[in-house]
Amino acid sequence: MKKRLSFKESLFILPAIIIIAIFSLWPVVQSLTYTLFDYQLNNQQKSGLYLSEQFNVNLFKETELYVAMFLEDDLENVTDTEDQAKVQDLIQELESTGEQYREESGVIQISSEQMDELQELYTKSTAVIQDLNAKYELIHAQNLPALVEDIQNSLVPSNFIGLEAYQKALADKRIWAALVNTLIFTFSSVSIELVLGLGLALVLNKAMRGQGLIRTTSLIPWAIPTAVAAMMWGYLYDGTSGVVAHFFENIGLVSQSQNLLLTGAGAMFSAILADVWKTTPYMALLLLAGLQNISNNLYEAASIDGANKVQSFFRVTLPLLKPAILVALLFRTLDAFRVFDLIYVLTGGGPGGSTETLSIYAYKIMFGATNFGYGSVVVVIMFVCVALIATLFVRLLGTNLMDRS
Repeated sequence: MKKRLSFKESLFILPAIIIIAIFSLWPVVQSLTYTLFDYQLNNQQKSGLYLSEQFNVNLFKETELYVAMFLEDDLENVTDTEDQAKVQDLIQELESTGEQYREESGVIQISSEQMDELQELYTKSTAVIQDLNAKYELIHAQNLPALVEDIQNSLVPSNFIGLEAYQKALADKRIWAALVNTLIFTFSSVSIELVLGLGLALVLNKAMRGQGLIRTTSLIPWAIPTAVAAMMWGYLYDGTSGVVAHFFENIGLVSQSQNLLLTGAGAMFSAILADVWKTTPYMALLLLAGLQNISNNLYEAASIDGANKVQSFFRVTLPLLKPAILVALLFRTLDAFRVFDLIYVLTGGGPGGSTETLSIYAYKIMFGATNFGYGSVVVVIMFVCVALIATLFVRLLGTNLMDRS
């Protein structure tokens, strides 16, 4: 029977729980919150999380100042006394409204009555400007309508959309294309890395002269930063002077070396090859740790029973290496599914989105279009996929990683 932690014993792990909550759980909660809002930094009416209608005081103050100033400049061109009175009245109303919020700043919450007053001010300003432009040749005829529009923009509606963004994502063909690209990259690279990594691990596990030097040398690709490795492979794939590109052309893999990164299949193949070169040593390192836990006595017993090398590999090595294979596959699959820097530097998701993965698409939405609401939806989809992959691996391979026996 397992002993439960006492209250005093639980206090020792409290700092770790707090750190996990701050740096792991809080970003997840924040991302989930963003998905419920149409949160766009490039839109002043959607640059925050607004559950109710708000008022952008700073924008209104700036708009009120310029509208009043431009109207005063154009007042001398207004000849009709009645129209002059309308302009003077509008200027006074703008200044008096701005005076009400003189002590306020930023985006604030206002009452429905205040919202109606501001809406009426916008309607009145629009009507006056349109009437003046129709009758007179104003100095600021083009600028005034755009400025008055900012009065409307200062009224910030609620951008809470609930689950609409998820519904939009399910119908987004680009997300599905990015998911397919991600799965192709993940399955291909991890499968090749497992085979090559297992072979490399078997070699590194053999007792040989210079074993330490060989192990250290084999880990050099993994030690190189991914962005640096991607730039290096970019030079090798270059159609003009790239050695690898010309080699592929000579063996008939591509028709022209210039097409290696300019076709969808060529770009995906290039990205997979670069990832296999870099992370195969990491896969081998994880599998090598599992191989070193297998006792030599088991191989001796198998040899005495008449098993050859191939039979020993399939009957002894692979079954006992199963936990290490699970760990290696799980780590590498999750890492490959979240790939970003390699593809971003090497192809940028091109050509034509043929190598655009979910992480690349999320980056373009969030930091390219500054649409953090919809971008967070893509991130949440990635989170769900990663959770499903982890569960699938553990269930199918049937190995309990927490088992200490």
